[in-house]
Amino acid sequence: MTINQIVRNTVERLKAEGKVWTPDAYSEVFCLEAKKAGFAVEDCSGIDRYVTLLDKKTAEEVKQYRVRTTAELIRFLISKLNRLNPSEASILVELLSGLAKKMAESIDVLHNPEASALAKKTVSILETQGGTTQIELLKQAWSNFLSLYDDSFLMKLNQFGPVDTGNLRKTLEGLTFQGSSENTNEYRKMVRILIASLVPSIAPTMDDTTIQLSQKLRDNPQYIATAECEKELKTAIAMRIALDKHSVEEMVSVLDTLLEKLSAQLIELIERSENSSTEIREVKRDLEALEGNKPTDFKTAHKRLYTIASTLEEKVELLSKDLKVHNEKVTQMGKKIASLEAELAQATQASREDFLTKLFNKRAIEETLTIKEAEYERHGRKYCVAMLDLDHFKAVNDTYGHDAGDAVLLAFAKILKEEARTTDIIGRFGGEEFLAILGDTEMAGAKVFCEKVRSHVEQAHFMYQGERINVSVSIGVAQRSDYPSMKAMLNGADEHLYDAKRKGRNRVEPA
Repeated sequence: MTINQIVRNTVERLKAEGKVWTPDAYSEVFCLEAKKAGFAVEDCSGIDRYVTLLDKKTAEEVKQYRVRTTAELIRFLISKLNRLNPSEASILVELLSGLAKKMAESIDVLHNPEASALAKKTVSILETQGGTTQIELLKQAWSNFLSLYDDSFLMKLNQFGPVDTGNLRKTLEGLTFQGSSENTNEYRKMVRILIASLVPSIAPTMDDTTIQLSQKLRDNPQYIATAECEKELKTAIAMRIALDKHSVEEMVSVLDTLLEKLSAQLIELIERSENSSTEIREVKRDLEALEGNKPTDFKTAHKRLYTIASTLEEKVELLSKDLKVHNEKVTQMGKKIASLEAELAQATQASREDFLTKLFNKRAIEETLTIKEAEYERHGRKYCVAMLDLDHFKAVNDTYGHDAGDAVLLAFAKILKEEARTTDIIGRFGGEEFLAILGDTEMAGAKVFCEKVRSHVEQAHFMYQGERINVSVSIGVAQRSDYPSMKAMLNGADEHLYDAKRKGRNRVEPA
């Protein structure tokens, strides 16, 4: 967790507890959040870090007077200075000013532009002997810097070697680079293509090992050039083939069973047809015999012709019944095959569909984002994303029950479908959070869509068991061209969503 997140948690806790936002209250809550997150913050160590800098006699006096806070320590030291003779106090102030100046000059040479700027300002004020107001503002600026400073960016070097946040030189000397920055983009392109090729073409799901490998490649594209990656790729490819093969075998097994039954029925039909044909040929021979041996009287001829016609009619009728029966069986089998094909298509769709809202699920959204990103990088096709989150949704579940929560989610999904264009992709990203991918759209158009959704939700009547539930939505929007990567864009949309929540909810950010 970063300092920024701890600051956010501190602000949320102050709001939730209804405390007055004094510096002491903020400091107290901030230190509690930092301790909870396991984050060591120097400002939260109390006065111990200052006492160790005092001489032994003064340190004993601090303990004797039971000084606890930084403010008390400052008052104690001021009182002690006032008790000194003026010349000694002047010398001490001059020494402390010189020390502060040297410390600021030292900070100025560090590799941080914000710290260097503050250090230069400190040196300038000390040299001009600025007043108490300037010094207080400068002190507040240093406090803000310490509160907001985030060195988590150093963790990006983990892939090249161990990171020591307390010793930057040691960290840099221990780094090992396997490739230049020039081919990083090429690695990313190869990784996107490779991950797409690892997705089974027939099987509905991907195995966990391949999913982990895909995530590892997304986080570190240069991993593709390692020997370990080659081994994992061979395993992933084999698993992909095995999954597809298994799915094909299952489908073929079902079709084989139907074909076997169908073949048996056709063979039986052919055998019956052959018997009927034999009997019909016998009838034909009877007619030929009748022609060769003509009867001498009409009655005999009529009797023999009637017998042949009756036999022919009987055989044809039997054949017609057999064909009708077999035709019905073939029709039934055709319906079963069509039903299985529909079930197969439904199963494939279900693997990409959220079970409750029937919108795209997170997997389908991520696949669509990958396609949109490829179109953006290759053809420059613009797109935006909108992160939507229902306000106070937990309170709906707690007050009305989870069935009511599901009803609200279904109604919200219907609103999204109504407001979206046919080219827009809407999906449930998790819980009460939804994501809209707006293709061929810039920020202005994306805001129009988001405002329509927000207004529609605000004016809609969400009813459950005859009781109306008040619902609103907060939305964060991000445009791809404003960010260096797709991941950064998603983080940007999430940050804007947080801003919307922080500014009172039921709004679109950036406004």
